[in-house]
Amino acid sequence: MREISAQDLDARIKAGDSPVLLDVREPWERNLCALPNSLHAPMQQIPTTINDLDPEREVVVYCHTGVRSFHVGKFLEHNGFKNVVNLRGGIEAWAREVDKTMARY
Repeated sequence: MREISAQDLDARIKAGDSPVLLDVREPWERNLCALPNSLHAPMQQIPTTINDLDPEREVVVYCHTGVRSFHVGKFLEHNGFKNVVNLRGGIEAWAREVDKTMARY
């Protein structure tokens, strides 16, 4: 599975790319902060929500630090998703490197 840095993802989004941004954190975490236009499916719900995702689209998975999203990304790849990317460092990296106004936890 590929990984992408927060800065590279930000540049791609600003250039008009629109990958599916999949937030696999818990609801309380998402209430604190989230990437704009992201889908929310907590990690434990992925097996039941996988059919809502297009396996042909690029899916950038993120969590707090990149560990849970890595495991979800591997699960997606195992289930036929061909273009899965993990946000390296998760939303924590995004808050540190891209949006310094974002709430951190």
